[in-house]
Amino acid sequence: MVLQKSPERAVLWGYGPEGTQVTVHLSGPMSQESSVVNVTNGTWYATLQPVEAGGPYNVTASNENGTATLTDVLFGDVWLCGGQSNMCFETYKVFNASEELALAAKYPHVRPFMVAEKMSQTELSDLIKVQLPWSVPTATNVGRFSAVCWLFGRYMNEHLKYPIGLVQSCWGGTPIEYWSSSRALQKCGLEQNGPQASSALWNSMIHPLLNMTIKGAIWYQGESNTNYNQDKYSCSFPAMIDDWRMAFHEGSGGQTADDFPFGFVQLSTFIKGSTADGMPNIRWHQTADFGFVPNSRMQKTFMAVALDLPDESSPYHPIHPRDKQDVASRLTLGAKAVAYNETDVPFQGPFPNKITSTSMYLNVTYDQTVSVTPSAGIFEVRLPAV
Repeated sequence: MVLQKSPERAVLWGYGPEGTQVTVHLSGPMSQESSVVNVTNGTWYATLQPVEAGGPYNVTASNENGTATLTDVLFGDVWLCGGQSNMCFETYKVFNASEELALAAKYPHVRPFMVAEKMSQTELSDLIKVQLPWSVPTATNVGRFSAVCWLFGRYMNEHLKYPIGLVQSCWGGTPIEYWSSSRALQKCGLEQNGPQASSALWNSMIHPLLNMTIKGAIWYQGESNTNYNQDKYSCSFPAMIDDWRMAFHEGSGGQTADDFPFGFVQLSTFIKGSTADGMPNIRWHQTADFGFVPNSRMQKTFMAVALDLPDESSPYHPIHPRDKQDVASRLTLGAKAVAYNETDVPFQGPFPNKITSTSMYLNVTYDQTVSVTPSAGIFEVRLPAV
């Protein structure tokens, strides 16, 4: 397990007989005084004092009926990984999978946790099922874990040199309405009980996590909205981000930041020569129709550009490109700049800062060095709607 490190405070919770007291104790490199909390409505909550990155620790919760102990607990940054099939895309399917899996055991301080795919029509306080409990990484469990989530966590661990906790909560083929609360849907005029089981995964796979203190979230979704409420995505996506931030902040007693960093992956291309506009429209709407992030509507966000990473020969369908390494690397750049406030990190991709034209050519000068792969007869420019 990984709990959120200082300056935030990790929140622990559990269940017990009404009105009883639970004593919570942390022991390890920086032991703390025990705290005593009451069970109210069948649940107890304990907010630990800030703990620096590191470990291992033991966490003990005890009452008059017995004791439960968590062992080998680390403190670091906890990231939530959500979305649909490209976030769920497993590590054993990526390019060079055998090499990636052989490295898994070399990162014992990157700990995966996987929420099982379950739906609910009402908001739940606990997960219906855990697919993978907090684990030390192995080739076996990482192989079945989200590639984008794992690689992002691994790269961040290499850079930050302290533990990273990864919480995978995703489900293939799901539109954003599944992951949005009724509050978020109402802000965009969307039906709460529409044909796409609105809020069903928010209820069962996000709401039970709200007490957890997290550093941030990464997201890979949008394909299922190319033909469902496509025109609303520029509202529904930012609204979901806002709502998650508010809900995690309140659920953790103010420990998770109310503007926690939120990264996402731009949809790639997957059908050469297609004239369908669903994917381009969603790409545009992913940025609230600005074309870039962060922006005034989507503050403290970052995007991994993936337009240039198609995989038309993917055996898992071209909509599921196998190159998750570049995607995770670009998310890492965004996290460095937005989540960790590092300067001089080129995380937004090249921006044009000068355009001139002649009778035969359009000359575009970018703000950073770029390499260009020419495509005969293809040139695309996306302008804001007027």
